[in-house]
Amino acid sequence: MIPTIAILLFSVFLFLSGIHFYWALGGKWGTGAVFPTQPETLKPQFPGPVPTAIVGICLMTIGLFYLVKAEILTIQLPELIHIYGLKFLTVLFTIRAIGEFNYIGFFKKYKQTRFGNNDTKYYSPLCVLIAILTFMMDYIL
Repeated sequence: MIPTIAILLFSVFLFLSGIHFYWALGGKWGTGAVFPTQPETLKPQFPGPVPTAIVGICLMTIGLFYLVKAEILTIQLPELIHIYGLKFLTVLFTIRAIGEFNYIGFFKKYKQTRFGNNDTKYYSPLCVLIAILTFMMDYIL
């Protein structure tokens, strides 16, 4: 069961990192509703290619971490990361799903923007799913 969960989570993070690398290289598809704004009329100020690529690298690293924890991939990790990594990711994605009460998460104030709608329908539920699957991996291991 652990390898199946790890491969599923790796696939999700591979997809997400791929999108970020695409944007870092100048791609525009999908950028219309992935950045929060208050009123719908404001055009979001997107980060440049370097921060976007860094996010892509972080997402890929998280995906690879799941493979390491499932012993599909062998990489030596510092003991603290090995012990607390899954717990940290569970908390991180739970907090992301809850949000910061303005623009992001299930409890956001600005829900009627393109990002707000997508966040409620797709992004926050995905974070809940990631948190649950990560918790399951941590609990089973």
